[in-house]
Amino acid sequence: MNELSVDAVVENIETVTDFVNKYLEAYGCPMKAQMQIDIAIDELFGNIAHYAYHPEIGPATVRVEVMEDPLSVIITFIDRGAPFDPLRAGDPDTTLSADERSFGGLGIYTVKKIMDDISYEYRDGKNILRIRKKI
Repeated sequence: MNELSVDAVVENIETVTDFVNKYLEAYGCPMKAQMQIDIAIDELFGNIAHYAYHPEIGPATVRVEVMEDPLSVIITFIDRGAPFDPLRAGDPDTTLSADERSFGGLGIYTVKKIMDDISYEYRDGKNILRIRKKI
């Protein structure tokens, strides 16, 4: 397991993405899977940056694990911000036009669709969000 701790600010999305991609490349991750993981990182870390500590800035930790059989990457996002389970919100009605839909929810919906698994727990004062993608 490899871990990176940074301030939960939008400017660190690229740092987190580069950190994860270093491990994906070492395992020969296909470009499509890597792009999907990058989208998930952008959405999930971006949400932490915008909402976890608002209006303050706090730390976030990102862990990367590569599992065998099937070859998968597990990325865990950990913060001590306000408890928030993004999986509790219902999926947006994608049959409505953008003007008719309520704001929010499309990003996490996209992550749920492109990842093989996503889970959330709040434990010991921490938000812990995990995504898994077969590579």
